[in-house]
Amino acid sequence: MTISIQDALTAPPAGVTVPRHRVDGSTLVCGIVHIGVGAFHRAHEAMYVDRLLAAGHLGWAICGVGVMPADAAARDTAAAQDQLFTLSTVHPDGAEDTRIVGSIARYLYAPDDPDLVVATLAAPTTHIVSLTITESGYGIDDATGAFDPRDDATRHDLMSLDAPVSVLGFLTVALRRRRDEGTAPFTVMSCDNIVGNGAVARAALVSFARHHDGALADWIDDSVAFPNSMVDRITPATSPAVIDSVRRRTGIDDAWPVRSESFAQWALEDDFSDGRPPFEDVGVQVVTDVAPFERMKLRLLNASHQMLGYLGVLAGKTFVHEVMADPDLGAFVASYMRHEAAPTVGLVPGVDLDTYIDDLLARFGSPAVQDTVARQVVDATSRIPKFVLPVVRDRLRDDRSIDHAALMLAAWCACIEGGVALPDRAADQLRALARADHDSPGAFLAQPDVFGDLTTSVRLRVAYQRAKRRLQDDGPIGTVRLLVASPV
Repeated sequence: MTISIQDALTAPPAGVTVPRHRVDGSTLVCGIVHIGVGAFHRAHEAMYVDRLLAAGHLGWAICGVGVMPADAAARDTAAAQDQLFTLSTVHPDGAEDTRIVGSIARYLYAPDDPDLVVATLAAPTTHIVSLTITESGYGIDDATGAFDPRDDATRHDLMSLDAPVSVLGFLTVALRRRRDEGTAPFTVMSCDNIVGNGAVARAALVSFARHHDGALADWIDDSVAFPNSMVDRITPATSPAVIDSVRRRTGIDDAWPVRSESFAQWALEDDFSDGRPPFEDVGVQVVTDVAPFERMKLRLLNASHQMLGYLGVLAGKTFVHEVMADPDLGAFVASYMRHEAAPTVGLVPGVDLDTYIDDLLARFGSPAVQDTVARQVVDATSRIPKFVLPVVRDRLRDDRSIDHAALMLAAWCACIEGGVALPDRAADQLRALARADHDSPGAFLAQPDVFGDLTTSVRLRVAYQRAKRRLQDDGPIGTVRLLVASPV
C-alpha cells in the first residue's frame, strides 16, 4: 500500500524526514524565483532553501518557472503534489536518506501565462532570480565570448519583446518594469555548471537587453548583481527506477522524486543587489572569490569525468562506479587527479586537496548513485576545452607531462572512430576528423574551436600520437596500466 506525498507530511513513514515549516503557502513568501526546475536544482538549491525555511526564514521560498515545452510535465506533476518531492541522498557506503522537500511554494509554466511570470519576476517580494538553464540558454560563444544565441526562443525575443518566450526575454521585461516602477533590481544568480557563470549571465543579459534598449542595458550592467558560484552534487536524471525505488522503500507515491549523492557543495560570491538570506547558516560557502573553488572542481571533478568516460566506453563499462572498481582504470583516474591535475589547482581556502581527492574517488566509486558513463561523454567539444585543456596548458607551460590528458583525447577519438554515437553539436565534424586521424594520427587535434592555440602544440601532438598507438597495440586496460606504472 502506498500513500500520497501530502499524506506523508502528517504520517511520515519510518526513516523519512519531513519539513519543519508549513508548506501550504499561507506562511511562505517567494523571495526566490528559479527558472529551470530540473533534478539538479531540486537536489541542490531547493535543498538549501528548505533548510532556510526550517530555520524560520519564511520569506525565501521558491517560485519555480518552466519555459521549455518539456516543462509542461513538471507543471502537472508539481501541481498534483503541491510542489512537494522526495530527495533521496546516497552515501558512498550505500546508506540512503530520504526527506520531503517543501521549499518550492509555487510552480509557473510560462507558456500558460507569460504576463503572470513577468509580474512575479517584477514583484518587490522577488529578490533573487536563480537559473539552471544549461550553457546553451545563455547564448555566449565559447571561443569568442560574444553573444550569439542559437535557440529559437531567444531569437524570437530579439525581434520583439511584446510577448516574451525566452529566459532572457522574461528577465529583460521584468527588470525594465522594476526600473520604471522604482523597484530595486533582483539578483541574477546562475547555478549552471559553467566557468564564471555569473559573468556569463551578465554578458548574456546585458547583450540581449542592448538589442532593445541601450539605456536599460546600461542600467542592468550597473545595478544588477550577477554573483559567480560553484555548484557540486552528482545528480543523475530521474528514471522510472528511481520512482519505483522510492515507492518500495518508503511507501510514498511520488512522481517527482530526485536521487543524488550525499555530498553537496555550493561556493557563492557575496554579491547581491536586493538582499539575500543567510545562506552561510545552512551550509553554503559564501565567499569573496569563487575562482579557486571553481578551478578545483573543474580540473579535478569535471575533468576526471572526462578521463573515465571515454576510456570507460572503450573498456565496455556502463556505470561510473564500474570504471572505478576496475583496478587499472580506477588507478588511472586517481593518478590523473594527483599527478596531472592537482599541481595546477593552487590554494583553495579551507580545502585540503588530498582530502578532496580522496572524497572524489569515494564519490565516483559509489555503486548506489548509479551515475552512467554515457552521461559523461556528451558535448565533448564544450566540456573538454573548459575542464581538461586548462590543465594541459598549465602543464605545458611548466614543462610537465600531459600523458593522462593525451590518452583521454586519444580515447575520445577512438570512440568516434569505432562508431560510438557521442551526442555533440559538432558530431559530423568529429566523425570526419576521426576518419582522417586513422590514416594521419594527430589530425583529430585540428579543431581550432576546441583546442585553440593547442592545435599547433608539437608536444601535445607527440603525446597524443604515442597514446593513440598504445591504445591500438595494448587496448584501454593495457595502456592505462603502463601509464600508471610510471607517471611523470
